[in-house]
Amino acid sequence: MAAKPGIPKGTRDFSPVEMAKRNYIFNTIRDVYHLYGFQQIETPSMEMLSTLMGKYGEEGDKLLFKIQNSGDYFSGITDEELLSRNAAKLASKFCEKGLRYDLTVPFARYVVMHRDEITFPFKRYQIQPVWRADRPQKGRYREFYQCDADVVGSDSLLNEVELMQIVDTVFTRFGIRVCIKINNRKILTGIAEIIGEADKIVDITVAIDKLDKIGLENVNKELAEKGISDEAIAKLQPIILLSGTNAEKLATLKSVLSGSETGLKGVEESEFILNTLQTMGLKNEIELDLTLARGLNYYTGAIFEVKALDVQIGSITGGGRYDNLTGVFGMAGVSGVGISFGADRIFDVLNQLELYPKEAVNGTQLLFINFGEKEAAFSMGILAKARAAGIRAEIFPDAAKMKKQMSYANVKNIPFVAIVGENEMNEGKAMLKNMESGEQQMVTAEELIGVLTK
Repeated sequence: MAAKPGIPKGTRDFSPVEMAKRNYIFNTIRDVYHLYGFQQIETPSMEMLSTLMGKYGEEGDKLLFKIQNSGDYFSGITDEELLSRNAAKLASKFCEKGLRYDLTVPFARYVVMHRDEITFPFKRYQIQPVWRADRPQKGRYREFYQCDADVVGSDSLLNEVELMQIVDTVFTRFGIRVCIKINNRKILTGIAEIIGEADKIVDITVAIDKLDKIGLENVNKELAEKGISDEAIAKLQPIILLSGTNAEKLATLKSVLSGSETGLKGVEESEFILNTLQTMGLKNEIELDLTLARGLNYYTGAIFEVKALDVQIGSITGGGRYDNLTGVFGMAGVSGVGISFGADRIFDVLNQLELYPKEAVNGTQLLFINFGEKEAAFSMGILAKARAAGIRAEIFPDAAKMKKQMSYANVKNIPFVAIVGENEMNEGKAMLKNMESGEQQMVTAEELIGVLTK
């Protein structure tokens, strides 16, 4: 007996209805990106490992899916190396390529390779899958789509402002209530400086980024394990648990970080973004959150994260400013800022809240019943006119029993069925049945189109 097929953990199949919902998500995000002047690009699913490694921090590197070289990948490897069973070292010999972890690093590589063709500032968006060798859990997948928008070649904070407007517009269109959280890596650097642990900035940000997930006690434990002193951890507590309005937090930070030039610069940038957005009439809440760190090493300025208010799930959008990402590919001095919508998590949120508009998931609008060769030939003429008018229509391919064909229409939630028998052909018409009300009417092709395009 053949083994039952399966798919890898952390991946999913999507049915036609689910794909209709996903396309609603992608199209909504794409439409808003177009409103703000972003243009679409695509990059390969796989990149050279040299492009990917070292860009996401130590934890990120561990989550890269590596692709085994084709051919004789044992050539050039000694017996000693094989017997050492050093997985990381062997992988570097076996694998030259990897599946992309996100869309930002491939985008940086794209900018460097195509610099002579690009007009700066370059506003691009990208909607493609990414892969992470993570432990699958609710809302976390090994294969998932990101919907990124980035601006490179501009230092202006107006880019940050517009990206937050995009976030607000997208979630308003979806009907999802969110909190947009904002912070700045310069503020975090300033905090590390004033507690006397400037060289531990990465350890500090990686740890406090987990506050929501593991709690304050475990964050403090992780900080201690990274060699951060008890005195520094104590100084950190009131800062990361700072409360009040955005204005009150900024005022406190100006005082606390008065001894850090970098920290004050981060406060100034955050103040500009928040004050400008206040005049824009955002529909969703925006909050300065000092526990937001975004675990990726390449962020250097403003950082963002979006949380759904009515569903328990992780971040559904994130991003930030990176001043030196293209520098690692030999192109210094190109600043960038971007956001990434987590389409799979948004899909789950819209499902839980039942927020999909009916028209987003409707497929076929009209089904022609097939009674035989002559009837089908007649129906095809009306069908062609219906499709030309933009009506999503199909004909049942086989002259099966009426019950089977009507059942097909019900299962696919097709709202109208056209029945063509001898009487209808004699009159040059079709019997149009409304599957919801049960009402039937004899109509010409033009009248049928009128009913369905109302």
